[in-house]
Amino acid sequence: MRTVLLASTLLLAAGSAMAQTTPDPSILTPERVFANPSLNGPVAQGVSLSPDGQLVAFLRAREDDVSVLDLWAAPTGAGEPFKLIDARALVPDAGELSEAEKARRERMRISQRGVVEYSWDEQGRFILAPLEGDIYLASRADQSVRRLTTTAADEIDAKVSPKGNFVSYVRDQDLVIQDLATNTETPITTDGDGLITWATAEFIAQEEMDRDTGYWWSPDETFIALQRTDESTVDIVPRLDITGGGARTVEQRYPRAGRPNAVVELYVQDRAAGTRVKVDLGANADIYLARVNWSQDGKTLYVQRQSRDQKTLDLLSVDPATGTSTVIATQTSTAWVPLTNDFKTLKDGTFIWSSEESGWRHLYRYARDGRRIGAITSGQFPVKGLNGVNEATGEVFFIASMKDGQEQPIEQQMFRTSLDGVTPVAVTPAGGWWGVSMNRTATAYVGNYTDLETPPQSGLYQADGTFVRWIEQNRLDERHPMFPYLARRQAPTFGTLQSHGETLVWQMTTPPGFDPSKTYPVVMQVYGGPSGGGVKVGWQPATNQLLTEAGYIVFRLDNRGEGDRSAAFKQALYLKMGQPEVEDQVLAADYLRSLPYVDKDRIAVMGWSYGGFMSLMMGTEPKMGLAGILAGAPPTEWSLYDTHYTERFMSTPEGNVEGYAASDVIPRLPNLTGRLLLMHGMADDNVILENSTRVVDALQARSTPFELMLWPGQRHGVRGNERQLAQWRIYLDFLDRTIGTRSHTP
Repeated sequence: MRTVLLASTLLLAAGSAMAQTTPDPSILTPERVFANPSLNGPVAQGVSLSPDGQLVAFLRAREDDVSVLDLWAAPTGAGEPFKLIDARALVPDAGELSEAEKARRERMRISQRGVVEYSWDEQGRFILAPLEGDIYLASRADQSVRRLTTTAADEIDAKVSPKGNFVSYVRDQDLVIQDLATNTETPITTDGDGLITWATAEFIAQEEMDRDTGYWWSPDETFIALQRTDESTVDIVPRLDITGGGARTVEQRYPRAGRPNAVVELYVQDRAAGTRVKVDLGANADIYLARVNWSQDGKTLYVQRQSRDQKTLDLLSVDPATGTSTVIATQTSTAWVPLTNDFKTLKDGTFIWSSEESGWRHLYRYARDGRRIGAITSGQFPVKGLNGVNEATGEVFFIASMKDGQEQPIEQQMFRTSLDGVTPVAVTPAGGWWGVSMNRTATAYVGNYTDLETPPQSGLYQADGTFVRWIEQNRLDERHPMFPYLARRQAPTFGTLQSHGETLVWQMTTPPGFDPSKTYPVVMQVYGGPSGGGVKVGWQPATNQLLTEAGYIVFRLDNRGEGDRSAAFKQALYLKMGQPEVEDQVLAADYLRSLPYVDKDRIAVMGWSYGGFMSLMMGTEPKMGLAGILAGAPPTEWSLYDTHYTERFMSTPEGNVEGYAASDVIPRLPNLTGRLLLMHGMADDNVILENSTRVVDALQARSTPFELMLWPGQRHGVRGNERQLAQWRIYLDFLDRTIGTRSHTP
């Protein structure tokens, strides 16, 4: 009998006798996965080069507590990395964060404490780091650390001004700047209170638009563009914030699909004169402030304005002195226009902007007046991000999953082309997954690399790909935390399936000692929604090994709508979320059942967030025939979710009645084919708990057995080693009872 590895002791029932066994030290356990130090090894996070390329800064988890980050730095020449800010030394006992900062970190998916973010000034003299609600400034010259604020309120979204003369931050919903020479504070706004907030990205921008800030310095420090948010128009959605110590009602302003958004305005503050002008964003106030950028000479403010239906994206050229604006370029789509961070202004007044008009995301160069000069990239692949531009050489660097001009979804590299659009050349080697952060002049970059046999490692490289030095080599040797478990670590294999003319990629990992003459249960991992995709040639999560050690085949398919692919691939789910994705997962289940080593009756699915929605949709699809369904924090009726995300893919509930009805989980519950485990955080302010309680109510009304695990105090994820250990013990126990050993015990 195979045993679920939930403890280091195996209990063998023989009457009341208990036999002790010696645990195999090569077998990975949940207790080790959720312990210190991390099994991923010393991974550098948030790595960035100083503007002059002479110093690298990065965040590193403490070995004694992976939930706390310190700020480290390393010279790009000779010398070893050193700790610049020790979070525990400066703040030994971290207090409670404000609700505004908790919400902001939740939106940014920051789950750790300590130094969780930092920023350079454009001169590279200082690094600014918020730490537990106050602001610290590290000087590069002498490595000293200076505390700038000591207030009871949290200072959030702190920045060093471009020339390094000021520090700015938001406190109590107002923007404040501090003169570093005199240590004097000057409030830029003073009426932030209640439902009025200055210089902070609103909920929708943070959660769905990949915009975490609400103010922008001009390069010469003359102006500050800042947004004003009025939430009085947004519906109040009361929710219980339930913790282990009690409960409180939160009157959350939550913009649900089809309902009013916050009113967002943009202003430009003349810092020296103290005057402020309103930017003309057009007559229609029901729009999204998508992106804000300055020209390099500081004379033009560029604003990307997205229509409420997200089918139009206008680029506005704004005079910062008067606030007058002109639309100089427009992108349109019959589905939606995606937002990117590819906009970059150049010294000569031209700028780079990406578009999907060809069916693939590519880079284009524009004149100052919005006239298109020409394409920088082209081909049957999407550009995933603009990394940098060397204006002295005309070189343009970008990230893509591409080989010979064709998409290669499971790998990722950086490429080099020119402003004139020559054939791209790979800068980083093929065979794995690269992430890149370049310095401002694009003469050097930090490369973050991983593959199936290489945990995440960071190195410094010249722009041509020449290796300079390691930042975190993270060598997988006998000193690595994962080393004792490598012998039983199984690498996934990859394959493809065809669906409606599209190629879907999948990966499969088999248990240690896999014997193809035997049959095995399968765990299908799923996200399924619009994202970067999960199938890739990269270091696999340690939790996958927990599943293979328990005897399961682990399978993942990136269905249509998922992954940075063509516009057509992504738009397959337009107006019908939960339909093409489930159809593709049915295709995957049929493929699995065609394999002689898969037990056709023992297949389960597990997913969180959109993956939780997919788990419920798949578990109520008779063609899937699942035995176990693990659904975490699932959206279960899309009219309960927020405007920008939901309306992008589904329009409004009034405009797409049929699509919303088809994606509602409740009417599908009579078709539930297997045992259900439902999980949700009891303080979730993203996918509100109501999404799960309506499922609980419907199942109870039908007298349908199911299992429920609620997490007091947790938001849209389960945080901390202890709770995650509990989560995975529950997962493994549930799987063992539904598709594992105990599911077949007489």
